Amino acid sequence: MSITSQTPDHSPATPAQRSESVTRFWPEGWWKLMEYRIGIIPLPVYFILLALITGFAVTGKIPGEISMAIAVLAFFGFTCAELGKRLPLLRNIGAAAICATFVPSALTYYHLLPKPILGLTTEFTKQSNFLYLFIASIIVGSILSMDRRVLIKGFLKIFVPLALGSLAACIVGIAVGSAFGLGARHTLLYIVVPIMAGGVGEGAIPLSVGYSEIMHLPQGELFAQVLPPVMLGSLTAIVLAGALDMLGKRFPHLTGDGRLQPGETDEMDPVQEEIRGHIDVTHIAAAGITAITLYLLGLMCRNLFGLPAPVAMLFLAVLVKLARAVSPQLQEGAFVVYKFFSTAVTYPLLFAIGVAMTPWDKLIAAFTVANIVTIVATVATLMGTGFLVARRLKLYPIDTAIVNACHSGQGGTGDVAILTAANRMQLMPFAQIATRIGGAIVVTVTLIVLAHIG
Repeated sequence: MSITSQTPDHSPATPAQRSESVTRFWPEGWWKLMEYRIGIIPLPVYFILLALITGFAVTGKIPGEISMAIAVLAFFGFTCAELGKRLPLLRNIGAAAICATFVPSALTYYHLLPKPILGLTTEFTKQSNFLYLFIASIIVGSILSMDRRVLIKGFLKIFVPLALGSLAACIVGIAVGSAFGLGARHTLLYIVVPIMAGGVGEGAIPLSVGYSEIMHLPQGELFAQVLPPVMLGSLTAIVLAGALDMLGKRFPHLTGDGRLQPGETDEMDPVQEEIRGHIDVTHIAAAGITAITLYLLGLMCRNLFGLPAPVAMLFLAVLVKLARAVSPQLQEGAFVVYKFFSTAVTYPLLFAIGVAMTPWDKLIAAFTVANIVTIVATVATLMGTGFLVARRLKLYPIDTAIVNACHSGQGGTGDVAILTAANRMQLMPFAQIATRIGGAIVVTVTLIVLAHIG
């Protein structure tokens, strides 16, 4: 008796004890396995997708339907991002966004992507233009969930660090380029201005067309010169934005974690609502169609007034917010739409951009010592000025510097990559101001001055 009582482990276990000590694989073990994810993709689903995509690619019969495109973009986008997240040191400065954009670009250039995958991705990206669906959802969701009382103050204040940053970046960029023997005129026209021109479609292309008409040179050759600084400038901004995110974690008082100024709060408690699941799905659907409608209104403004669609949509969303034209329930739905796109669509979108819109050879062409140093100095000055000026304007220095970084981004694609690297997608409305309006002003002023001085 005494021996038995002293060795209770030898007694038969009860059913409850056995169930606690041994976890059944099905279904509990399987459920646990489903919670291991590559991005948003459950691990078992990830391997099923790998097998399916490989099978379709080997047979050369990849369906062109949207479901296949979503599967391909999600698989490759989150795979590239996962690689970036596991790189030592670099993972803390935006390596996920960099890998999701530039690894696909390199794979495309070196013909390492299967042709069916390449064809499907390129065709879907260019025909669907879902970049602007992403931007519309992010902008509308961000604006409608912002504090209405400080929204207008933020929009007015952000122009000051943008203007001062642009001026300082021009001065420093020209000085550095001249010191490396590039010449002041060449540095300004072919490095500094392209960096801040607003991307490729809205910046590099109209800039090269304007240069061609004024200088009477082939537009294609000029475009080939201005494109590499646009891309390398965007890459520099991505890395520096990731570094600023690290700085914000060490010095929390310097950042609002996606808010531009102290005292700014959301008018709702989206986190609480998200956890409790009290948001009606009809509010989410209504917010989605509202975002699309505002974008279509932006397209109409472009046709009527020549204003870029994202900029017009941005101002319309601000007016809707200020006029209290949407209900609190719709605002909460808009936040969920924003959260979904920022979580589930960002890396697939970056993969598509890398394959279809980022020429690797043009990026590599910019990698000369003189160009790299000049571009880094220009972007760093632009961001550093925003950081310093923000304190005077009672803005958060890190978040202001990140918005200024978007002024040197590769258009809307650069904004997505920069804000992803910085973990501050909420700043998309201000990023669009920096990219679209700031870029348009830089291009317009440059061409006017060049036309007069020759």
